[in-house]
Amino acid sequence: MKCIVTGAAGFIGSHLCEALVSQGHEVVGIDAFIPYYPRAVKESNLQEVRCRPRFAFVEGDLRTVDLDPLMDGVEVVFHLAAMPGLMRSWSDLDLYSSCNILATQRLLEAARCHSVAHFIHASTSSVYGRNADGDEASPLRPVSPYGVTKLAAEHLCLAYRENFGVPVTILRYFSVYGPRQRPDMGYHILIRSILEGRPFPLYGDGEQTRSNTFIRDCIAATLLAARRRDVALGETFNVGGGQVVSLNEVIALVEKLAGRKARIMRRPPRPGDQRHTRADIGKAHKLLGYEPTTPVTEGLRAQFEWQMSMLGHGP
Repeated sequence: MKCIVTGAAGFIGSHLCEALVSQGHEVVGIDAFIPYYPRAVKESNLQEVRCRPRFAFVEGDLRTVDLDPLMDGVEVVFHLAAMPGLMRSWSDLDLYSSCNILATQRLLEAARCHSVAHFIHASTSSVYGRNADGDEASPLRPVSPYGVTKLAAEHLCLAYRENFGVPVTILRYFSVYGPRQRPDMGYHILIRSILEGRPFPLYGDGEQTRSNTFIRDCIAATLLAARRRDVALGETFNVGGGQVVSLNEVIALVEKLAGRKARIMRRPPRPGDQRHTRADIGKAHKLLGYEPTTPVTEGLRAQFEWQMSMLGHGP
């Protein structure tokens, strides 16, 4: 099939592009390289897939680019592009609103006009709020502007389904980690801090927990949603890794991998941070056959070794 992947140069998007091309699909990857983190990082994410004959890359901003020619012949849209991160969303709501809401609306409208067979929207556990530990029917009470904009994007998807029959599926990702994780994300900062001997800012008491999802499992769930279109259309799925650990436990695991202690710099909790997440993946398991396979110890080792190689430490 022919697919569009938005946010193609990002952490999750680049892995998804590689997986789709490896399965024989034709992929158009779109990315705007908004400078949330260095462009060179995103360029390196695309290094492997750029040379594949079934992959075409378009540098374009979903808020302004002409989407009509890009939609020609497309069967599935994987909408992963978004402005990520909690803290910046408090100070730059215009950017988050335009990237996460306006861009989604323009893409949905283009999908509607071109009768795309499946629109898969990547959302986040942040839509649940402070604690994300129930199933997909749990109350949605985001506690950050980022979460608010992502929930608004979900509602746009549902509105286009209700009014125009756009065939949407929503995937709520929980704390994705692994090789290529964004440099602003917690595990990346922790590993880099330990490897470079710099202090790691620990916000709160470290007892906050996360339902970590290794990148390989995240991609598997996303591909299953596309493959099982018959049961996925109109549905929302939690995508988690099946294992919950506290930040303090993660620090101890990374210290063991590095063979040295972290230098902890304690900070007060940040506004909008989630306290506990525990992905209930029962629905994804039942309808899609999703079964995460990567334990946190294995996933952290993979990310640790990748960051070591990026910093010139080996492995």
